[in-house]
Amino acid sequence: MANYEVAEYHFYCPPGVQRVLACGSSAFIGEVDASTILKYPLELGGDMNRLELEHKILTIVGQHPRIIAHKGFTDAGLYLERATNGTILGYLAESDHPAPSLQQRVAWCRQITEAVDYIHSKRVIHCDIQPTNILLDENLHLKLADFQGHYLSEDGEVILTGWSGEPCRYFCPRDDEFEANLKTDLFALGSTIYFIMTRHEVFPDIIYGEPGWDEKVKSRFSRGIFPEDFHACATITQKCWRQQYSSAGEVLEDIRAIEQGLI
Repeated sequence: MANYEVAEYHFYCPPGVQRVLACGSSAFIGEVDASTILKYPLELGGDMNRLELEHKILTIVGQHPRIIAHKGFTDAGLYLERATNGTILGYLAESDHPAPSLQQRVAWCRQITEAVDYIHSKRVIHCDIQPTNILLDENLHLKLADFQGHYLSEDGEVILTGWSGEPCRYFCPRDDEFEANLKTDLFALGSTIYFIMTRHEVFPDIIYGEPGWDEKVKSRFSRGIFPEDFHACATITQKCWRQQYSSAGEVLEDIRAIEQGLI
Protein backbone atom coordinates (compact mmCIF):
# COMPACT_ATOMS: atom_id res chain seq x y z
CA MET A 1 0.00 0.00 0.00
CA ALA A 2 2.86 2.35 0.76
CA ASN A 3 3.58 3.50 -2.77
CA TYR A 4 4.29 7.06 -1.67
CA GLU A 5 5.78 8.72 -4.72
CA VAL A 6 4.51 7.05 -7.87
CA ALA A 7 1.99 9.51 -9.23
CA GLU A 8 -0.03 12.64 -8.61
CA TYR A 9 -3.75 12.11 -8.05
CA HIS A 10 -6.56 14.65 -7.90
CA PHE A 11 -8.95 13.80 -5.07
CA TYR A 12 -10.00 15.53 -1.88
CA CYS A 13 -7.27 16.79 0.42
CA PRO A 14 -7.72 17.43 4.15
CA PRO A 15 -6.51 20.80 5.50
CA GLY A 16 -2.73 20.97 5.38
CA VAL A 17 -2.37 18.49 2.53
CA GLN A 18 -0.88 20.08 -0.59
CA ARG A 19 -1.67 17.28 -3.05
CA VAL A 20 -2.37 13.56 -3.21
CA LEU A 21 0.73 11.55 -4.00
CA ALA A 22 -0.67 8.03 -4.09
CA CYS A 23 -3.77 5.94 -3.54
CA GLY A 24 -3.93 2.49 -1.98
CA SER A 25 -6.64 0.00 -1.16
CA SER A 26 -7.71 1.79 2.01
CA ALA A 27 -6.08 5.22 2.13
CA PHE A 28 -4.68 8.19 0.27
CA ILE A 29 -1.13 9.42 0.80
CA GLY A 30 -1.05 13.22 0.84
CA GLU A 31 1.91 15.60 0.79
CA VAL A 32 2.06 17.84 3.85
CA ASP A 33 5.57 19.19 3.30
CA ALA A 34 8.98 18.03 2.13
CA SER A 35 9.43 15.71 5.12
CA THR A 36 5.88 14.66 6.07
CA ILE A 37 2.94 12.83 4.52
CA LEU A 38 -0.61 12.22 5.77
CA LYS A 39 -2.23 8.83 5.32
CA TYR A 40 -6.03 9.30 5.40
CA PRO A 41 -9.25 7.47 4.40
CA LEU A 42 -10.41 7.22 0.81
CA GLU A 43 -13.72 8.91 1.68
CA LEU A 44 -14.35 12.04 3.69
CA GLY A 45 -15.38 10.84 7.15
CA GLY A 46 -14.36 7.30 6.21
CA ASP A 47 -13.31 4.42 8.45
CA MET A 48 -10.22 5.22 10.51
CA ASN A 49 -9.87 1.81 12.17
CA ARG A 50 -6.95 0.58 10.06
CA LEU A 51 -5.11 3.87 10.45
CA GLU A 52 -5.66 3.81 14.19
CA LEU A 53 -4.35 0.26 14.31
CA GLU A 54 -1.25 1.31 12.35
CA HIS A 55 -0.76 4.21 14.77
CA LYS A 56 -0.90 1.79 17.73
CA ILE A 57 1.55 -0.66 16.18
CA LEU A 58 3.98 2.09 15.19
CA THR A 59 3.81 3.45 18.73
CA ILE A 60 4.75 0.00 20.01
CA VAL A 61 7.55 -0.32 17.45
CA GLY A 62 8.97 3.12 18.25
CA GLN A 63 11.68 4.99 16.39
CA HIS A 64 14.28 3.05 14.41
CA PRO A 65 16.43 4.06 11.41
CA ARG A 66 14.96 1.22 9.32
CA ILE A 67 11.32 2.00 10.13
CA ILE A 68 9.31 4.84 8.60
CA ALA A 69 8.94 7.46 11.32
CA HIS A 70 5.59 7.96 13.05
CA LYS A 71 4.77 11.66 13.41
CA GLY A 72 1.36 11.62 15.06
CA PHE A 73 -2.29 10.59 14.73
CA THR A 74 -5.26 12.97 14.60
CA ASP A 75 -8.84 13.02 13.34
CA ALA A 76 -7.37 13.77 9.91
CA GLY A 77 -5.27 10.62 9.74
CA LEU A 78 -1.78 9.25 10.33
CA TYR A 79 1.23 11.53 9.90
CA LEU A 80 4.38 9.78 8.70
CA GLU A 81 7.89 10.51 7.52
CA ARG A 82 8.10 11.16 3.78
CA ALA A 83 10.56 8.95 1.90
CA THR A 84 11.63 11.12 -1.01
CA ASN A 85 12.81 8.30 -3.29
CA GLY A 86 9.57 6.32 -3.11
CA THR A 87 9.36 2.55 -3.00
CA ILE A 88 12.16 0.13 -3.79
CA LEU A 89 9.82 -1.35 -6.42
CA GLY A 90 9.46 1.97 -8.21
CA TYR A 91 13.12 2.89 -7.82
CA LEU A 92 14.41 -0.32 -9.39
CA ALA A 93 11.81 -0.16 -12.15
CA GLU A 94 12.75 3.35 -13.28
CA SER A 95 15.35 3.34 -16.05
CA ASP A 96 16.65 6.83 -15.26
CA HIS A 97 18.27 5.60 -12.03
CA PRO A 98 21.78 4.16 -12.29
CA ALA A 99 21.87 0.40 -11.84
CA PRO A 100 22.68 -0.29 -8.18
CA SER A 101 25.97 -2.04 -7.51
CA LEU A 102 26.13 -5.49 -5.98
CA GLN A 103 27.34 -3.90 -2.75
CA GLN A 104 24.33 -1.55 -2.73
CA ARG A 105 21.85 -4.36 -3.31
CA VAL A 106 23.34 -6.52 -0.55
CA ALA A 107 23.31 -3.48 1.77
CA TRP A 108 19.61 -3.01 1.00
CA CYS A 109 18.99 -6.66 1.83
CA ARG A 110 20.76 -6.15 5.15
CA GLN A 111 18.77 -2.99 5.90
CA ILE A 112 15.35 -4.55 5.31
CA THR A 113 16.40 -7.58 7.37
CA GLU A 114 17.48 -5.24 10.18
CA ALA A 115 13.96 -3.76 10.09
CA VAL A 116 12.32 -7.18 10.28
CA ASP A 117 14.63 -8.33 13.06
CA TYR A 118 13.79 -5.19 15.04
CA ILE A 119 10.00 -5.38 14.71
CA HIS A 120 10.03 -9.07 15.63
CA SER A 121 11.88 -8.11 18.82
CA LYS A 122 8.82 -5.94 19.58
CA ARG A 123 6.46 -8.92 18.95
CA VAL A 124 5.15 -7.33 15.74
CA ILE A 125 4.49 -9.48 12.68
CA HIS A 126 4.37 -7.26 9.62
CA CYS A 127 2.24 -9.63 7.47
CA ASP A 128 2.91 -7.74 4.22
CA ILE A 129 6.66 -7.56 3.57
CA GLN A 130 7.06 -6.75 -0.12
CA PRO A 131 8.72 -4.07 -2.31
CA THR A 132 5.77 -1.64 -2.33
CA ASN A 133 6.00 -1.41 1.47
CA ILE A 134 9.72 -0.67 1.50
CA LEU A 135 10.72 2.96 1.00
CA LEU A 136 13.93 4.78 0.12
CA ASP A 137 14.91 8.00 1.86
CA GLU A 138 17.00 10.84 0.41
CA ASN A 139 20.20 8.89 1.22
CA LEU A 140 18.88 5.70 -0.44
CA HIS A 141 18.50 3.91 2.88
CA LEU A 142 15.59 1.48 3.18
CA LYS A 143 12.69 1.93 5.59
CA LEU A 144 9.87 -0.53 6.23
CA ALA A 145 6.34 0.93 6.12
CA ASP A 146 2.62 0.02 6.22
CA PHE A 147 2.19 -1.51 9.68
CA GLN A 148 -1.24 -3.14 9.63
CA GLY A 149 -0.22 -6.64 10.70
CA HIS A 150 -0.19 -8.40 14.09
CA TYR A 151 0.96 -7.43 17.56
CA LEU A 152 1.41 -10.46 19.78
CA SER A 153 1.36 -11.06 23.51
CA GLU A 154 4.33 -12.68 25.23
CA ASP A 155 2.42 -15.97 24.88
CA GLY A 156 2.04 -15.48 21.13
CA GLU A 157 -1.64 -14.55 21.14
CA VAL A 158 -2.78 -11.86 18.70
CA ILE A 159 -3.56 -8.67 20.60
CA LEU A 160 -3.91 -6.32 17.61
CA THR A 161 -4.48 -7.14 13.96
CA GLY A 162 -5.12 -5.21 10.76
CA TRP A 163 -5.85 -8.37 8.72
CA SER A 164 -3.08 -7.64 6.25
CA GLY A 165 -1.72 -10.36 4.01
CA GLU A 166 1.07 -10.73 1.48
CA PRO A 167 0.46 -10.84 -2.29
CA CYS A 168 0.92 -14.30 -3.75
CA ARG A 169 4.58 -13.94 -4.80
CA TYR A 170 5.42 -13.24 -1.13
CA PHE A 171 2.88 -15.55 0.50
CA CYS A 172 4.02 -18.56 2.50
CA PRO A 173 1.67 -21.49 1.75
CA ARG A 174 -0.72 -22.15 4.67
CA ASP A 175 -4.32 -23.15 5.21
CA ASP A 176 -5.42 -19.91 6.88
CA GLU A 177 -4.32 -16.89 4.86
CA PHE A 178 -4.56 -14.65 7.95
CA GLU A 179 -2.43 -16.94 10.10
CA ALA A 180 0.95 -15.25 10.41
CA ASN A 181 4.13 -15.78 12.39
CA LEU A 182 7.86 -15.15 12.24
CA LYS A 183 8.38 -17.69 9.47
CA THR A 184 5.65 -16.31 7.19
CA ASP A 185 7.35 -12.92 7.49
CA LEU A 186 10.71 -14.55 6.70
CA PHE A 187 9.22 -16.27 3.64
CA ALA A 188 8.08 -12.87 2.36
CA LEU A 189 11.50 -11.46 3.23
CA GLY A 190 13.04 -14.15 1.03
CA SER A 191 10.96 -13.07 -1.97
CA THR A 192 11.82 -9.43 -1.22
CA ILE A 193 15.56 -10.15 -1.07
CA TYR A 194 15.19 -12.06 -4.33
CA PHE A 195 13.55 -8.99 -5.92
CA ILE A 196 16.27 -6.65 -4.70
CA MET A 197 19.03 -8.92 -5.96
CA THR A 198 17.52 -9.82 -9.36
CA ARG A 199 15.39 -6.68 -10.00
CA HIS A 200 12.38 -8.85 -10.85
CA GLU A 201 9.82 -10.75 -8.79
CA VAL A 202 9.71 -14.53 -8.44
CA PHE A 203 8.53 -16.56 -11.44
CA PRO A 204 8.66 -13.81 -14.09
CA ASP A 205 7.45 -16.39 -16.63
CA ILE A 206 4.03 -16.23 -14.92
CA ILE A 207 2.51 -13.02 -16.23
CA TYR A 208 0.51 -10.86 -13.84
CA GLY A 209 -3.15 -10.76 -14.89
CA GLU A 210 -3.13 -13.78 -17.19
CA PRO A 211 -5.82 -16.38 -16.43
CA GLY A 212 -4.99 -18.24 -13.22
CA TRP A 213 -1.64 -16.50 -12.75
CA ASP A 214 -1.95 -16.26 -8.97
CA GLU A 215 -2.91 -19.92 -8.62
CA LYS A 216 0.14 -20.88 -10.70
CA VAL A 217 2.40 -18.99 -8.30
CA LYS A 218 0.71 -20.50 -5.24
CA SER A 219 0.94 -23.98 -6.76
CA ARG A 220 4.69 -23.74 -7.28
CA PHE A 221 5.29 -22.54 -3.74
CA SER A 222 2.99 -25.24 -2.32
CA ARG A 223 4.92 -27.92 -4.21
CA GLY A 224 8.25 -26.58 -2.94
CA ILE A 225 9.28 -25.21 -6.32
CA PHE A 226 11.36 -22.06 -5.77
CA PRO A 227 13.41 -19.85 -8.12
CA GLU A 228 16.94 -21.11 -8.66
CA ASP A 229 18.53 -17.98 -10.17
CA PHE A 230 22.12 -17.46 -9.11
CA HIS A 231 22.76 -14.29 -7.09
CA ALA A 232 24.85 -13.39 -4.06
CA CYS A 233 21.99 -14.07 -1.63
CA ALA A 234 20.59 -17.18 -3.34
CA THR A 235 21.30 -19.49 -0.41
CA ILE A 236 19.55 -17.04 1.91
CA THR A 237 16.41 -16.81 -0.22
CA GLN A 238 16.22 -20.59 -0.47
CA LYS A 239 16.49 -20.94 3.31
CA CYS A 240 13.75 -18.31 3.80
CA TRP A 241 11.39 -20.11 1.41
CA ARG A 242 12.17 -23.52 2.91
CA GLN A 243 11.58 -22.11 6.41
CA GLN A 244 15.06 -23.08 7.58
CA TYR A 245 15.59 -19.92 9.61
CA SER A 246 14.17 -19.55 13.10
CA SER A 247 14.68 -15.78 13.29
CA ALA A 248 15.45 -12.69 11.23
CA GLY A 249 18.62 -12.41 13.30
CA GLU A 250 19.90 -15.59 11.64
CA VAL A 251 19.15 -14.13 8.20
CA LEU A 252 20.98 -10.97 9.21
CA GLU A 253 24.08 -12.91 10.23
CA ASP A 254 24.23 -14.59 6.82
CA ILE A 255 23.77 -11.31 4.94
CA ARG A 256 26.45 -9.60 6.99
CA ALA A 257 28.85 -12.43 6.16
CA ILE A 258 28.17 -11.93 2.44
CA GLU A 259 28.55 -8.17 2.80
CA GLN A 260 31.87 -8.61 4.61
CA GLY A 261 33.10 -10.78 1.77
CA LEU A 262 32.43 -8.02 -0.74
CA ILE A 263 34.71 -5.52 1.01
